[in-house]
Formats: sequence, C-alpha cells, structure tokens
Amino acid sequence: MSGFTIYPAIDIRGGRCVRLLQGRADQETVYGHDPLEMARHWIAEGAEALHIIDLDGAFSGRSVQFEVMGQIIRAVNVPVQVGGGLRTDGDAAWLLGAGAARVVLGTRAWAEPDQVKKLVDRYGEKIAVGIDARGGRVQIKGWTETTDVRATDLARQAESLGVRTIISTDTATDGMLTGANTHAVEGICAAVRCDVIAAGGVGSVGDVKQLRELQRPNLAGVIVGKALYEGRASLAVLNAAGR
Repeated sequence: MSGFTIYPAIDIRGGRCVRLLQGRADQETVYGHDPLEMARHWIAEGAEALHIIDLDGAFSGRSVQFEVMGQIIRAVNVPVQVGGGLRTDGDAAWLLGAGAARVVLGTRAWAEPDQVKKLVDRYGEKIAVGIDARGGRVQIKGWTETTDVRATDLARQAESLGVRTIISTDTATDGMLTGANTHAVEGICAAVRCDVIAAGGVGSVGDVKQLRELQRPNLAGVIVGKALYEGRASLAVLNAAGR
C-alpha cells in the first residue's frame, strides 16, 4: 500500500453495511445487508485496498464481527485493514493470521501504550493506530468519550512506539460530506514522520484534491465512505484524483 490510496470504508453493524453520522449509534443508514458482497463490489470498482470497521466491537469494547471480517480478508486480493474493538493481543493475532494487512488499534493505543509497543515489536508495520478526535481532542470507546489528550500528542506517542501508520479521523465531519478537516490532517502530518491516512468528511473529488494539495509526503491516503455509497463520486474518479 504505497503512494496515496483511496480506501472504501465498510462499516459492519449487526451483520450489515452501515454508515453513522458523526459516529452516533442512533444516526445509522444501512447501505447493504452483505458486507462480503459489498467488498467484492468495491474491488470490481477498482479498490486498491479496503478499510473495515467492526462497529459492534467499537461500541461494546470487544470484537464481534471476526467471522465476517475474516471472510472478506480471505475473499479479496487487495490489502485489508481492520479495526473496531480490538482490545486484546489475541484479537490482533487472529485477524493478522486471517491475512489482514493491518489491524487498527484505537482505545487501546490511548489506554495501554506499553502493550501496543509489544505488538509493534512483534508485528511491525501491520499495527496501525487510529486517532479519532473532535476539536483536536482524542475520542475513545466508539467516540462516546472525549479525553483531554491532544490528537497530535497521541500521534507523537504512537510514532515513538514504532507505529508506522496513523489513521486520523475527524469525528465532527465524519459522515457529513462537508469536506475533510484539512487543518487537522495537516497538523497530524506535521507532528509525525510516519504515514497518515485521513478520514472524515470527504464528500467529493474536490475534497481529495484538497488533501493532495497539502503536499504532505507522509499523507498516504484517505478513507471514503458515504460519498461512495451515495454516489457523490465514483471510485475511479477518486482514485484518479489521488494519483
């Protein structure tokens, strides 16, 4: 997964493909009833990688959708990064054993940095850290709690642990289709040298172009969800804008 990559998002809740507005459980739109079929659809549309989140796991604090995520990982021929409720070493080991290209740790990166370091020492670049923030402050437990920790500080800490990929989500814009928070993305990119994947707010090809115009060499890609599901932009057009 080199260069700048567009990651179609597949968020799984109750076995269905959904999108949440600003991560709120009560603001759900269902876009499909078969996550594996959706994954194959995005591959057919030209996806070079996929981003899959177990929303049930994110809210409950324990992985729920292992079987579905494993099916997708084994069925597609592109790198798949997965996250959502991965709170134990066993969670990470199972998904990586199933063939995941990366596992994304969120709450655990904030709560147990020493354990994250051990995972990084064992699995290297396959361990990514997801930093979800609102107003520059880190949110945890499925975005239900806001901490006093600055997103840039957590990014620096993650990098110091050896993490080579950070996924930076602006929760205030997620699902809003109002454009990426380029200021926040630039701040994270400036704080670290490791790769950064942006998420939240992309509503058009112009938003992808704005991210590219930041000219941050460590901005490695963007996760796109609602804009794709609602036909605001095709994956082919977004891929072209990212190159």
